Amino acid sequence: MTDTIGELSAVELTAAIRKKKVSAREALAVHLERITQVNPVINAVVTLDPEGAEALAHRADQLTASGAELAPLHGLPMTHKDTNNTAGMRTTQGSLALRDFIPDADDLIVARLKAAGVVTTGKTNVPEFGAGSHTFNDLFGTTTNPYAPTLSAGGSSGGVAAVVASRVQSIGDGSDMGGSLRIPASFCNVVGFRPSTAVIPMPSDVNAYAWLGRTGPMARTVEDIALFMSVTAGKDPRVPHPAGLDPQVFRSGLETDMRGVRIGWSRDFGIGVPVEPEILDHLERQLAVFASLGAIVEEATPDFSEADLVFGNTRAMDFAAGLGPILERAGDLIKPEVHWNVNKGLALTARDLIETAAARTRLEKSVQEFFGRYHLFASPCAQVLPFDATLRYPAEVAGVASETYLDWMRSACLLSATGLPVLSVPAGFSSTGLPIGLQLASNHYTDMQLLRWGRAFEQQTGYAAVAPVVEAAPVLEAGSNAATGAANLTTTAA
Repeated sequence: MTDTIGELSAVELTAAIRKKKVSAREALAVHLERITQVNPVINAVVTLDPEGAEALAHRADQLTASGAELAPLHGLPMTHKDTNNTAGMRTTQGSLALRDFIPDADDLIVARLKAAGVVTTGKTNVPEFGAGSHTFNDLFGTTTNPYAPTLSAGGSSGGVAAVVASRVQSIGDGSDMGGSLRIPASFCNVVGFRPSTAVIPMPSDVNAYAWLGRTGPMARTVEDIALFMSVTAGKDPRVPHPAGLDPQVFRSGLETDMRGVRIGWSRDFGIGVPVEPEILDHLERQLAVFASLGAIVEEATPDFSEADLVFGNTRAMDFAAGLGPILERAGDLIKPEVHWNVNKGLALTARDLIETAAARTRLEKSVQEFFGRYHLFASPCAQVLPFDATLRYPAEVAGVASETYLDWMRSACLLSATGLPVLSVPAGFSSTGLPIGLQLASNHYTDMQLLRWGRAFEQQTGYAAVAPVVEAAPVLEAGSNAATGAANLTTTAA
């Protein structure tokens, strides 16, 4: 069975471990071997602790043999996103300023995954401080796409998307402020899920009321997304948001009937957002899948005319609050895009904040008017196909120049501004074989129903089953990923 472990979903692999068809140590051995095979090509894993993981897997097998009740993710090997703190293992956020930082405690999402039984093996690459949807930094280099290793894997959860797509692991933890779960999912042919506000709480010493950023999962199946949510969702007393959703919600069935489900589809969000024509043409053909299931698909959109303002100012405020102090200490080590975003936040006036709150209120009113008529909003996930990995970001989209590093991400950022749960599902491939994702959003706290609708599409298409063939390491202008990817495989646990 070890020959097929890498292809198994998390649901399948954890069931096999519980039934003693495969051991946690065997699962780990396949995981580590796959990293050795693909990391010189994609440079996704930047910290690895095989000895610590071996000890965890050994204890997992002892627990299996004891007949004790096993946790839902018992024995599942997993690397974590390098913006999520891991106790005793370096968490750099892709920055030279934090190259030696080893946290004392896990972030909540990692702590819950560990409590659910995962075997932590290492960390995956991110853009510096998660800023931008292309994964590169001066500390570890660039993560590339398993389907085309000279192109971008997306970001900021690009390392996570690349390892899940490459069959290193079945699921992974990521985060998403402006598309950081959804765009890399689209680029790498996996599923990315941005939950509703505080469904997975994000405790903060800076702003416990922050709402724009989320943590969430990536996987190759929607069923695995639901499994991940079932062990990471739930109230935390440090976060004063509404209770969100009970994790038991995600343990209910995924079967659904799409007959009569009303879907609003938009090519440009009603405000002229540029999207590459091939993406639009391809996705519009995919909408027939929903129609074949009995859904009603029409062109319709909420009013996103003020969503850019809401997203831009809220993101800037969060950046200033969270990263302003580190810029003061080590600004010369940090990339210009982070400086720009922090400075924008520091320049916000009281009038700006009042206007942002009012615009967010009007946006929510429009969203609720939309969901009074429709159940689901469908749109392009990414505005561009995976692009040259040596770029910082695309200079233009469909002939429209990018003025900032965020402009090519608007398709994701606009939905972030609504606060809605959003799912990116694999929707096929371009004429050159590059993955394309479809973005689906539903009303607040209808997360599980959104997963059901996404799974209905997934079952009809099966695109995520098309695995990449990772063979030869590309040579990028900035240097060889083969050298960088191999050099990053070092143990840095305390």
